[in-house]
Amino acid sequence: MRALGIDCGTSGLRAAVVDAAGEPIALVTVRYASASERDPAGWAAALRDVLARLAREVDPASADAVAVDGTSGTLLALGEDATPIAVSMYDERGEAEDVAAVAVVAPRDSPARGATSPLARARALSRRHGVVGLAHQADWLAALLHGGEPVADENNALKTGYDPCTRRWPLWIGRVLDPGLLPRVVPAGEPIGTITDDAARETGLRPGVPVIAGTTDSCAAFLAAGATEPGEGVTSLGSTLAVKLLSAVPVADGARGVYSHRLAGAWLAGGASNTGGAVLARFFDPETIAQLSARIDPSRCSGFSYYPLLAPGERFPRNDPTLPPRLDPRPADDAVFLQGLLEGIARIEAEGYRALADLGAPVLRSVRTTGGGARNAVWTALRERILGVPVLPARSDEAAIGTARLALAGLRGTRPLPPS
Repeated sequence: MRALGIDCGTSGLRAAVVDAAGEPIALVTVRYASASERDPAGWAAALRDVLARLAREVDPASADAVAVDGTSGTLLALGEDATPIAVSMYDERGEAEDVAAVAVVAPRDSPARGATSPLARARALSRRHGVVGLAHQADWLAALLHGGEPVADENNALKTGYDPCTRRWPLWIGRVLDPGLLPRVVPAGEPIGTITDDAARETGLRPGVPVIAGTTDSCAAFLAAGATEPGEGVTSLGSTLAVKLLSAVPVADGARGVYSHRLAGAWLAGGASNTGGAVLARFFDPETIAQLSARIDPSRCSGFSYYPLLAPGERFPRNDPTLPPRLDPRPADDAVFLQGLLEGIARIEAEGYRALADLGAPVLRSVRTTGGGARNAVWTALRERILGVPVLPARSDEAAIGTARLALAGLRGTRPLPPS
């Protein structure tokens, strides 16, 4: 038994095939053609390309199930026959009138609120001429394979206003846009169709193979990392810092940027900070960071209390659009300055996990790390000291592998995580 996971990221697509134990057999990557990262036609071309490249490693027809993940909050306005009319990317800001309209009706803790609200942007898309439906990136790509109407998973639908506790679009959404435009939503990991004959001819996949509802790229990365028990966390140390904690109960707090994804019988509670590797990159290139890190003793504190941000404004664990960066004073020794920055990011990480526990999620037991920061052993040791829990290696940091494991579980009718 094998499963295929397709990860639609910000710069390209990855495809991974895993075996019956969820271990990777093959992984391939393609980058989008120039300027096509915001173009559905470019996504479709990349999908065909990545599967063609996969065929050089393993026969795509050997996959017994397929699932797709996408960037959370990327939306399409669709015309007849699910033809894309317009796209709104995950990082775009909503029009002020639409953001305000959502703020009036959405509950205080709803992740549909905010300047980049997918629901606010969906409202704007719905005003386009000829729009008959809305879909998320993963919904639309999966529909290319199963040939039916786009079907959303509960994770991609969350920030568009879907209520994962009641498992429906809430009635208040009707005060923002026509709810008839929104896609049907199913739990991540549920079968939504099968590979069509046309898709099989274009991709090399086997006709009739189940297409499984996918998830967001960040939830897929959690599944890839290998955390399986409540209290186990996964931190992404990329350009920004994001944390997710496996919990038996959902927690939310709009005042602190906390929300929970329902996934595979459990909940992923978390949030995303504006701190992270982009702040480090402002001061040091990767080679310099490696050289300076070798001079740091992670068992000792630098004595500095930085809050590393590129600009004023924070989302989590403090939701404060005016919070200023704290990067002074700067010591003469760059190694000490770097250590202070690394400690500052680690303290924000620790504060984030404490915030989740304060809201009712489990106390942190261990952390796995994905993203570029996971490769810095000194930072890992320093984080372990500040977090006070083991920092473990991730089973994988490839979202496509997590999505393939979700497809595998969907095929079996099992869960990749324990029940809540």
